[in-house]
Amino acid sequence: MKIGIIGAGHIGQALAKLAVAHGHSVIVSNSRGPETLTVLADEIGCSVGTPVDAATFGELVILSVPFKKVFEIKPTLLKGKIVIDTNNYYPDRDGKIADLDELRTTTSAMVSEHFSEARLVKAFNAILAADLEMEAVIKSDRYMRYLPIAGDDEQAKKIVARLHQQFGFGVVDAGSLEGSWRFERAKPAYCIPLDEVGLKDALKKAQRDIELPHGSWRR
Repeated sequence: MKIGIIGAGHIGQALAKLAVAHGHSVIVSNSRGPETLTVLADEIGCSVGTPVDAATFGELVILSVPFKKVFEIKPTLLKGKIVIDTNNYYPDRDGKIADLDELRTTTSAMVSEHFSEARLVKAFNAILAADLEMEAVIKSDRYMRYLPIAGDDEQAKKIVARLHQQFGFGVVDAGSLEGSWRFERAKPAYCIPLDEVGLKDALKKAQRDIELPHGSWRR
């Protein structure tokens, strides 16, 4: 599959490495220009380009920029694309957003509204970048890490779920984008290694107005 990645931070790079390792054709981009990504290209064997290049190339596009930067991207750029939204809202980084702080909306609702013609799936936001690379290679009959996904397009979710499985992860479908807050920052399912039963339980336990202590998901 052709995969375009917009954002070359820790998550974007980890997903690029996994995608190339599993035979996908990948273009990685960032806001600073492809010339800043040559080391990454040489290291993992991907191509590099601009965000427009990545979006045009990808049958599937991974959006992995800081949340506040999402809305600087032209909305029509991702028209018709299957888009994996890896974003989380961090007020210290993104600035205070009243609609989120007061629970009037969700990050996925905001991203979906901005890219209204994209086929958005929330995924790969509830795992640390280091775990993406490490746990993807764990092969065990006794344990497989499961990750949540959410989206309104069932076919797009199936494609994203297959990508997870290729990378070595199980998948729990958490439903529509409306409920994707259940595995965002500071919820029980956020960045905690869980098997299928544990992840389903964590999603059920999530409460909209209750957050875990900041940083409790870091090991």
